[in-house]
Amino acid sequence: MRIGIRNSKPGARGYLLDSYLDRIVDRDIPQAGTSVRHPNTLRAWLTAYAAATSTVASYSALLDAATPGASEKPNRVTITSYRELLQRIWVLDPLPAWQPSFSHLSRVTLGPKHHLVDPALAARLVGASSASLIKGESDPEFPRDGTFLGALFESLAVQTIRVIAETLGCRTSHFRNRSGREIDIIVERPDSRVLAIEVKLSGQVRPSDVRTLNWLDNEIGGKVLDKLIVNTSDRAFRRPDGVAVVPLALLGM
Repeated sequence: MRIGIRNSKPGARGYLLDSYLDRIVDRDIPQAGTSVRHPNTLRAWLTAYAAATSTVASYSALLDAATPGASEKPNRVTITSYRELLQRIWVLDPLPAWQPSFSHLSRVTLGPKHHLVDPALAARLVGASSASLIKGESDPEFPRDGTFLGALFESLAVQTIRVIAETLGCRTSHFRNRSGREIDIIVERPDSRVLAIEVKLSGQVRPSDVRTLNWLDNEIGGKVLDKLIVNTSDRAFRRPDGVAVVPLALLGM
């Protein structure tokens, strides 16, 4: 269905995305065996997750975003049931935190990165258009490095790489420690060797973009199969430090 939306005329895409989201609340969830007593609350919670795309926003931050100005907040049991249900029908698709068991890496954070199954749904839920995304006018107020457009680009990269990785029997996750080091995507083979990937909405690669990739390589040595920057460049190449630069468009071919 999402492919059909993408291939539709620009004027029809918004209507089709809204219809798809309405179907999730009105039909898909009831068909999964759950009655939605407060559809507006569920829609608001889904919008909060959309706004938090590519972040590790906390439960309290998501709750505040879903219920701005409300004096009475839904209880945690209700919200947890919404989250689990949306994951079960593959609307929410969080990227778990990497928990390496083979190294001395410590003080890693265990919260997932928030993603919807398709970044187009996230953009529609927060009311972003292509023009507003480019101008940065529709960026939701969640702490993140960069713009909401960059977050959606990362989410698209995660979606693309997960499909490839799972086909090959690999697990995908993200890395973040309490010292502030982050790697957007870790692809781990069954033998515990990993591919470390940073996603950048840019055609250029700065020294800061590869710093954590090279740090991880130094920390765990031969466990790193390769290091990648996935970005918007028009060609794939390998840098002198060994980091491969690959356009996201190339992965989607």
